[in-house]
Amino acid sequence: MIRINLAPPSIKKARPSFSSTSGVNLGLVFGVVFVALIALLGGYWWKVSSEIARLNSEIVLAEAEKIRLAAVIAEGQRYKREKEELESRVNAIEQIARNQARPAYLMDAMADVLPADLWLSRIEEKGQQLRLAGTTYSSVALSDFMSNLKTSGKFKDVDLVESRQDLTKSPRTITFEVSCRFEI
Repeated sequence: MIRINLAPPSIKKARPSFSSTSGVNLGLVFGVVFVALIALLGGYWWKVSSEIARLNSEIVLAEAEKIRLAAVIAEGQRYKREKEELESRVNAIEQIARNQARPAYLMDAMADVLPADLWLSRIEEKGQQLRLAGTTYSSVALSDFMSNLKTSGKFKDVDLVESRQDLTKSPRTITFEVSCRFEI
């Protein structure tokens, strides 16, 4: 018997294949890409972790340097304070040395203008103003003292501030206070 099949040829069920018509296996390609991606990610992770380790070691070194420099800075600041203190002492000594001559000149000028029967009990100097207080037995000595101050040329603006005569004591004394400016 002869059989004749009039049906179209049967199509085998196509199972999915990862091969293309060019003969490249797509599963193998994806596997290689996957392995390359894992290798790239692993390399990146290794690079980042080594960078983290390097930065951590730099931080440790920087902290040690910071501690070392803190001691150096503290010592430098101590030297700076000592230097400023020393400079202020030197300036004070220089100023005293500069002003040291003024009291000597003042006492020398006072010795030149004091009459014989007049005694100074107090000399005060505030800025340029000079206050002289003392006692005498006569008003003539006080008048001579004031005129000597004026004519010396070293004392300016000579004024009698106060003059009192104590009538209860014998001999009678005159206490006085004179203000003036002393100029070298």
